[in-house]
Amino acid sequence: MKKISQLSLLILIAILLSGCMYPESERVENQRPDEEQLASVQAAVEKFQETTDGLLPIKTRDQDVDQYIKYPIDFEKIVPAYLSEIPPNSYENGGLFQYVIMDVEENPTVKLVDLRSAEKIRELNIKLGANGYGPIAEQVAENVYKLDYKIMGYKEEQTVPSPYSNVNLPLVATGDGSIYIDYSIELNRILQEDKPDVKPGEDIRYLLVDKYPVLPAYSLPYTVNEKNEPEFLQKEVK
Repeated sequence: MKKISQLSLLILIAILLSGCMYPESERVENQRPDEEQLASVQAAVEKFQETTDGLLPIKTRDQDVDQYIKYPIDFEKIVPAYLSEIPPNSYENGGLFQYVIMDVEENPTVKLVDLRSAEKIRELNIKLGANGYGPIAEQVAENVYKLDYKIMGYKEEQTVPSPYSNVNLPLVATGDGSIYIDYSIELNRILQEDKPDVKPGEDIRYLLVDKYPVLPAYSLPYTVNEKNEPEFLQKEVK
């Protein structure tokens, strides 16, 4: 019995040590949104804005960049004066998320961008031909296509983990060779479950923005059809 107890103690110590030795950036808690961390950063941004006559602690980006990654937070401007440390789940600390600010004019709000999507898009861009265009498998909407992954050297369709549920999201490409994440699955789920009042012709990605801390970055705009199903907003797809 004593030997069994000693063995159990050794196993417990090994488990604890393995947890301590696990890379900080790869710990599970650093790979998902954290409400306390978001609240802390939000408070720091507001304090910074109060003491700088309305300025925001953001990095400069080109004006034509994706609206969801347009205003990344510059932690050097708020740490340690307004925030004790950079969040463990942030890109700057090896985490999955880029902290950004949305609605900068009316109501600056701290949100997250899941960088797994960006990494997959970069990978696919490397696989594209020298002319920047990928092989097309089929057309899914006007100027929106599925790529032929077998021709690109993959054994199966490429996807990214959804930041909203346990499903994997497909990718699509437009005629100019740009690659985007297809959030139709998640938008359809919200339309079916929450039954929001949406109108054809409006960009419904705000449904994801309002409901979750993670933004639908690297996406095309969506609207609804006559069946209240998500579809690409064609006037915005170039």
